[in-house]
Amino acid sequence: MLRWFIMAMVVILPSVASAEQGLEAITVTTDGSGDQTYTLSIRVLLMMTALAFLPAAVMMMTSFTRIIIVLAILRQAIGLMQAPSGQVLVGLSLFLTLFIMAPVFEQINNEGLQPYFNEEIPPKKAMKAILNPLRNFMLNQTRDPDLKLFSNISGDNKYNSPDDVPLSVLVPAFMTSELKTAFQIGFLLFIPFLIIDLVVASVLMSMGMMMLSPMIISLPFKIMLFVLVDGWAMIMGTLASSFYV
Repeated sequence: MLRWFIMAMVVILPSVASAEQGLEAITVTTDGSGDQTYTLSIRVLLMMTALAFLPAAVMMMTSFTRIIIVLAILRQAIGLMQAPSGQVLVGLSLFLTLFIMAPVFEQINNEGLQPYFNEEIPPKKAMKAILNPLRNFMLNQTRDPDLKLFSNISGDNKYNSPDDVPLSVLVPAFMTSELKTAFQIGFLLFIPFLIIDLVVASVLMSMGMMMLSPMIISLPFKIMLFVLVDGWAMIMGTLASSFYV
């Protein structure tokens, strides 16, 4: 995120320093190959507009959704309503997302952002170079039935190659696959904690202690089990490796 902020500032600050007489009028220049370039003021406007959609892009086009859902289900399975807090889960999910998406972001920077900032490629080619790594990442994580579902709904299910799949079809298919995967992982996480709850409830019933909540007794055992198996390292490692299997 810091890299994106610095790159945005690199584009914005020169225009602010030179804007003594206000922003320039809209100017579109067409080169010999037919590509169009815009004035710096228009590029700043487009950059600020893109930054407004950055939170949605982080949630919908990266690994963030799967991670935050799994961690929320894990907290519910253990029985801890406020520990870790929501802010801690979001921060953990964000930095794990940056770790998982680092190769994709590096490719975006090398093939799209840096050539564009060095004025080596026009905006249209830069946008395509930026979206291609994200497209490949989402295609690798999207199930074929989900992709076919949204292709049939859109009425255009004939694509010659993965590059022909529009983002309007790929993003919802990717999100559907991510939700399914996250709930599958969450279901597997719930099973051992559910067994502990059942065992504790059965013991309390056999002892006639029906007025005592099983959650109070089972919570320390679930925390102990999670710590003994090094649960946090296991969960983080499993989530990270699940995107590269």
